[in-house]
Amino acid sequence: MDTTLTAPARYNLAPIRELYPFHTSRMALAGGALSYVDEGAGRPVVLVHGNPTWSFYYRRLIAALRGSRRVIAPDHMGCGLSDKPQRYPYTLSTHIENLGHLIDHLGLDTVDLVVHDWGGAIGMGWATRNPERVGRIVVLNTAAFLSPRLPLRIAVCRYPLFGDLAVRGLNGFALAGTVMAVERPMDPAVRRGYLLPYGSWAERVAIQRFVRDIPMSPGHPTWAVVDGIDRELRALREKPMLILWGGKDWCFTDNFLAGWLERFPAAEAVRFDQAGHYVLEDAHEELVPRAVRFLGALK
Repeated sequence: MDTTLTAPARYNLAPIRELYPFHTSRMALAGGALSYVDEGAGRPVVLVHGNPTWSFYYRRLIAALRGSRRVIAPDHMGCGLSDKPQRYPYTLSTHIENLGHLIDHLGLDTVDLVVHDWGGAIGMGWATRNPERVGRIVVLNTAAFLSPRLPLRIAVCRYPLFGDLAVRGLNGFALAGTVMAVERPMDPAVRRGYLLPYGSWAERVAIQRFVRDIPMSPGHPTWAVVDGIDRELRALREKPMLILWGGKDWCFTDNFLAGWLERFPAAEAVRFDQAGHYVLEDAHEELVPRAVRFLGALK
């Protein structure tokens, strides 16, 4: 494994410090170091982001929870403020293992989970292996089960050469997210926050690898991993679950919402009709208080 770290370990956060006023820590892993937010005290809640976001996506939820809960928000390897090794196994299995290493490293026993986008497969991947350590679960526009459908605008990013140029050369995936993943126009300062860790070809390596790791056929190595997670979701069926869903998400459509409700029929679900994929951006005024109330209702 190449352990050369091409991305700087520290970023200048001054331009976004007002939006992201959190202390970050680092944990060493094989191949690099993982950055994470660890704020507050009390029962821990772990916020698991997707692609092409980072812990910045959860900034409002971190701020709302840290007064009463211990809030952990990692940046996956290659994402956010974590290191970005160029030759690294950026696979779902590795991200699940890294999340487990972090939870163990912090000595967390039982945790609540909030998951979004790829964070659904990563977080639920860890949870299905450790059901006795899972409390409550909040699901935000994500999946932890296979789908035969891939939107064209994502599919083209998987094409050789074109995908490299679009995603890593032009930063098309992260840039598109600041427009296509929201229904409300994104404030320039917020947009700067999303893009800050992804300013170069090298810094976008994990964004491209996440796209390539989407399993669209049984021959893809991650297909069996996702299928295995889906098969084990039943171990979590009795866990309290709150689904907060952006109804205008063109990627994780209502078909995925139906998939969650099929697997978790007792879950509480709230659909925000005018919110897109970045549902925490579009519907934060109502979503954050709902999530805080749900996570505060401890057994």
